[in-house]
Amino acid sequence: MTTVTPRQTHATNGIRPDLKDLIALRGQARRLDLAPRGRVLATRSGGHLSRFRGRGMEFDESRVYQPGDDPRNMDWRVTARAGTPHVKLFREERERPVWLLVDQGASMRFGTRIAFKSVIAAQAAALLGWAAVDRGDRVGGLVFDETRHLERRPAARGAGLLPLLDRLTAAPDESGGSGHGSIVAAAEHLIRLIRPGSLVAVISDFADIRLEHSGWLAQLAAGCELLLILVHDALESEVPPPGRYPVADGARQTPLAEARTGILDLTSARLRDAYQGHFQRRLETLQRLARRDRAHLLRLATHEPVGPALARGLGARAGAGAMGGSR
Repeated sequence: MTTVTPRQTHATNGIRPDLKDLIALRGQARRLDLAPRGRVLATRSGGHLSRFRGRGMEFDESRVYQPGDDPRNMDWRVTARAGTPHVKLFREERERPVWLLVDQGASMRFGTRIAFKSVIAAQAAALLGWAAVDRGDRVGGLVFDETRHLERRPAARGAGLLPLLDRLTAAPDESGGSGHGSIVAAAEHLIRLIRPGSLVAVISDFADIRLEHSGWLAQLAAGCELLLILVHDALESEVPPPGRYPVADGARQTPLAEARTGILDLTSARLRDAYQGHFQRRLETLQRLARRDRAHLLRLATHEPVGPALARGLGARAGAGAMGGSR
């Protein structure tokens, strides 16, 4: 059952993103820093430095000439200064595959302010995708919910990104179909496709994250840079005042009498403590996994602008390198 709260300020953009809006985010994406943290192992031509040396755009160092070196790479200044022939070495610029794993499942279709978590996730995916495209990276990924999924291999110049953005604007398919019921199932599907040297961004509320079932994160991080983007609502991270809160269906805007409860009961201290603890345990689990797998963790709240929050989180990533952290 798709459940959302009835407090919604933007009836269209807050419930489901518009493709034109996601495309328009390209302007904001230029503020994001997606420079790789560490060696890049990709093998195509593009905008990132590789660990492989050869002829390219970026000067690395000079060394003594060896038989077989290309005379066109002679470093005449160093040769004159040292008195022995030297050649220039270069680091080739390489493009990097960027994979977006975007959760649009039932728990993501929830929000009490401004927008659903699913909309925030879509905006984050668009911003990261456009930032990668503008750097010359190839972008692909997997968008999934409980009934459908769309997979695209990384492609250049937005060819892989645009189908993903289009899927992010689609309404859930209530007739059923072939989807992924959890972030774990979706990630395990993607693991078979990702190659070392990629940047992998997992965008989800991680509602079902468990330490004992977290091997998929380690597999995603093996040889890749991993971003974990936790999307949450203020009602999840900060327990509201004591009371009984009705839950409504976003499609019909009526109380969910047929839902399991239809009411969020936070009248007692015990219930409020349990509610607050649930989110805190989820956050602590993600922080622990980020440290374990050398991932970077950042948070996006539904009531905050996505672009500035992403820029701050990626700025922290620049300072922390590949180590896990959170905003």
